[in-house]
Formats: sequence, C-alpha cells, structure tokens
Amino acid sequence: MNTLVQSRYTCLWALNLILLIFLSSSFFHGNITIEAFVPHDSLSSPSIRSATTAISMGGRDINHIVVTLTREDGKNEKLREKIEEDSELMNQVDLLEMPCIEHADGCDYESLAPTLLSQRWDYIAITSPEAAKVLASAWDGVRNDPLPVVAVGKATEARLRDSDIPVTFVPSKATAKTLAAELELVSGKSSTNVLYPASAKAKTTLQDGLTERGFTVTRLNTYDTITATWGDDEKKSSDKVQVACFASPSSVKGWLKNTENNTRVLAACIGETSATACKELGWEENQIFFPENPGLDGWVEAIHKAIEVSKKESYSM
Repeated sequence: MNTLVQSRYTCLWALNLILLIFLSSSFFHGNITIEAFVPHDSLSSPSIRSATTAISMGGRDINHIVVTLTREDGKNEKLREKIEEDSELMNQVDLLEMPCIEHADGCDYESLAPTLLSQRWDYIAITSPEAAKVLASAWDGVRNDPLPVVAVGKATEARLRDSDIPVTFVPSKATAKTLAAELELVSGKSSTNVLYPASAKAKTTLQDGLTERGFTVTRLNTYDTITATWGDDEKKSSDKVQVACFASPSSVKGWLKNTENNTRVLAACIGETSATACKELGWEENQIFFPENPGLDGWVEAIHKAIEVSKKESYSM
C-alpha cells in the first residue's frame, strides 16, 4: 500500500509540474502583450533609455521595436503595405502612424493653371508625389495637347501616370541634383524653358542646377508643407518610438517640433535628402540609415538596418 500511495503522489506531482509548464507556455505564447517603459535618455549610449518590450504570442519576437510612419495623413499606406509584406520585419516591429506634416495651398497655387497655358513649355519639372497631385488639379487645360513632364523618381512618376499625365524623363537617381544634371537642353533653341511647380519649402537645388546649365526656370510655389499639430496622446505615444521613418526634411522638422527635438530615435530615411536633413538637425551619423537610391524597397532595407542596431543596443544594456 505504501508503494501504491507513493506512486499516486509521484503521479500527482508530475501532473502539477506539467500543468505549471503549460501555464508558463501559455503566458509566453498566447495573445498577451506586455509593454514596459523606462525613462528616455540616449539611443547611442548604454545609459538609461526608452525600451519597448512586447511579448506577443503566435511566434513573434519577444522584443518588438516601435517604428513610426511620419508622412502626412493618408500617405503612409504604401510603406505600411511594404512592411506588412515582409514577414521577417513584421515579426520584429510594432507600427505606429504619427503624421508629422500636412499640406496646404501655396501662394502661387491659383497661378498654376493660367501659367500652364501661357506658353509652350519645354518641360514641366515635378519633384514629389504631392507636386504631381497639384499638377493634376490643373492639367485639364493642356490634357488634349500635353506638355513634356519630367519626374524626379519612380514614386512621382507613378503618381503622375495615375492621373493620366505622361512622363517623358526620369533621372537615374531620384534627387533634384541628378535631375538638374541629366535633363537635356532642347537642341536648336536659344533657351530651354522649364516650369517648376514646387513646395514653398523646397530648396533651390533644381532651379539653380538647371539655370547654371543654361535653362530658363520659372518656379511657382504651388503648395506648402506645414507641421501637423499633435495632441497630448500623440506626444505621449512618441516616447515609445525607437525608429522613425522619414520621407522628407519637412517630416523631420515636424517630428522635432512635436517631440521637443528628440533626436535619440534612429532615423530610417527614404533617401539622401531626408538623411542629410537629419544630420543637419542633430542626429549622429550612426543613427541615420538610408538607401543610395531612394524608393520603397531601399527604405524598407533602411528600416531593417535601423532595427538591427536598435536590438543590439537593447541587448547590450
């Protein structure tokens, strides 16, 4: 009997152990998310900094990196879709959409339609998807006899083609500097005329580069980029962010204004222009990641690299 009782106790002990293991496993593999935050200091040193630990079930990584998308409201879908298609990336991140900019009409917006009709322009230079959207709003006046339109990159070209605006030239690299260097003068003319509908905040890189090569450039500030206004909830949420995705210098400035100059996050930039803005506005070079050729694929790769660094810094604490 003693042997039988001892066997029963052994079985009960074993069952309790199995139950304990099962409950522990359920904690780490169920549908529970735990977030822990500590004071924010620096991402480039081992000192105390913000950390987000997400324990999510379903096979995702225990330590999630909070990544924010900062383009204007309604313009983050393509990047979000690209990230969601990348299973490796999605297993490492929590996405937080925080628009840092908004668009408004520029002082020359009303002049765009009559200016398009004022002469036979050799080129219309479009350097952003938003500029393409603005051009589309005035395009009906020349739709039956379209003018040659050049786009700074593939994303801008796609936005133009979506509006049935034909594109005659895209430079080898999606920067205003490259467009200015590669656009051809019209042969047989004393002056090649370019209409440049731009953001009021756009630098003079394109017009200066074209003018130096002999083009005559007419710039219209057809839209403006302004900082989005955040409430207390958005500002509080920004404390969780470890990687911020920037597609323009305006987004960088909008982030800084709303976060009281938080340059501690890692910056994943769509291209060199945004990366340069980050550097000029206080980020260290080792906190900035960007592809040589701007575009969604390169941008996602920059996010991958930023996450790798963020994880290494987390583990080294």
